Amino acid sequence: MIPDRKPNGAQAPSGKKALSARRHASPMIPVARPLIRSALIATATLLCGCATYHQLPLGQGEGAASATQLSVPASAMPLPELAAHRFDPADGLDVTEVAMLAVANSPGLKVQRDALGIARAQAFAAGLLPDPQLSLGEDLPYHSGSGLTKAYNLGISEDVSALLLRSSRTHAANAQARQVNLDLLWAEWQTVAQARLLFGQVQSLRQQQAELDAELRALAPVDKAVRAALAAGNLNYDSASAGLNAMADVRRRAGDNAIALHLAESDLRQLLGLAPSAPLDLVGAPYRADPDPAQLKAALADLPRRRPDLLALQAGYRAQEATLRGAILAQFPAITLGLNRARDTSNITTNGFSIGLTLPLFDRNRGNIAIATATRQQLKDDYAARLLATRSDMQRLSADLRTLDTQRAAQAAHARRLDAARAAAEQAWRRGLLDWPTYLAIRGNALAADTDLIALGQARANDAIALEALLGRTDFVMQETSKR
Repeated sequence: MIPDRKPNGAQAPSGKKALSARRHASPMIPVARPLIRSALIATATLLCGCATYHQLPLGQGEGAASATQLSVPASAMPLPELAAHRFDPADGLDVTEVAMLAVANSPGLKVQRDALGIARAQAFAAGLLPDPQLSLGEDLPYHSGSGLTKAYNLGISEDVSALLLRSSRTHAANAQARQVNLDLLWAEWQTVAQARLLFGQVQSLRQQQAELDAELRALAPVDKAVRAALAAGNLNYDSASAGLNAMADVRRRAGDNAIALHLAESDLRQLLGLAPSAPLDLVGAPYRADPDPAQLKAALADLPRRRPDLLALQAGYRAQEATLRGAILAQFPAITLGLNRARDTSNITTNGFSIGLTLPLFDRNRGNIAIATATRQQLKDDYAARLLATRSDMQRLSADLRTLDTQRAAQAAHARRLDAARAAAEQAWRRGLLDWPTYLAIRGNALAADTDLIALGQARANDAIALEALLGRTDFVMQETSKR
């Protein structure tokens, strides 16, 4: 066997001496175990900053037993007139306090605020850089031999494509978070309108109930007299039917009105987050809105920049634009870069790098591009349809208000005349100058006129509140950018 030679012709050492000589001659060769130990320590240090799990038990959904148990922060109100109003439920709830309580305590709005938290978390996640991949490995020789040692490899790699697509992801996620925020503000706005509507509806139904209960008390003597005459044989059923039917009709209407009142009160309690048995002490007049033609004209001319739901659709469209740009960028080859250091079993250490490319032969992200393109078109058409429907609703409600104003003025005059006739008929009937069928007919007509007037007033208030909610406000954009 020919011995190894040094360059100067001297015989090279062999066996354990040769291995020891090579180790001393290569001081730059690292030892695997200290590297692995350092990597494990670094990993453990990073894990110390991880989030931990905490339980969140489900609630019972009981609602507040009374409005006096709740507080309303004025700074959280979406409209200036609500923020400037003092919330004090101890003396009853006026229409503004009902709207404030609905915004602060509505279960539906709480769910939407949770959705805003999710959207913000998604925007935060979209902006995070992808974690690098660390790889460690060690190979043990199966057979021992001269000059063999343990082998190891150490590498780190990063997904470059994820870095290149980060801008599109963050733009899309931020636009989506803005869309959710605008949708929440629009929901708060609609909740204010709904609270005002329900306040007026409850007040109107309570007023009608008072009218019907008073009519039942007024008809009680007549009904008693008719039944007595019928029992004595002084009246037959044909003659007594008008009196009997008058009382039965008012009793039926009172029952139907009571059921409608129960429903309205239940809806209002649910909107306010109150328990089903919580008292509803409503005080003051219902909300009155009188949008004028100048406000309507200004709102129609500047509608896309005033309405939060339309601004939300615009933000959603921008988010989809960013998503489409990201899908187009993702059609190019995905790139992964890495650095590595390794030592084989013959104690040779190497440094290197790796590049990974996805070959765009079949997929090329064409499916996602097609989906993003179709979704963008759908959002564009949805925005146009919403804008057209809003303009149509505003014009219709404006025309309805003019019709209801005319109808209500005529009905008020008619009701006053019938009220006067009812008062005169009651006096004549008590003096025996008027037969009871005619008296009952006059009372029935006056009651119908009064309840119709109340219903017309409520219908007019509903349309006015709905139109005001559709108008938009010039200070909305300032509120949207500063409140949260």
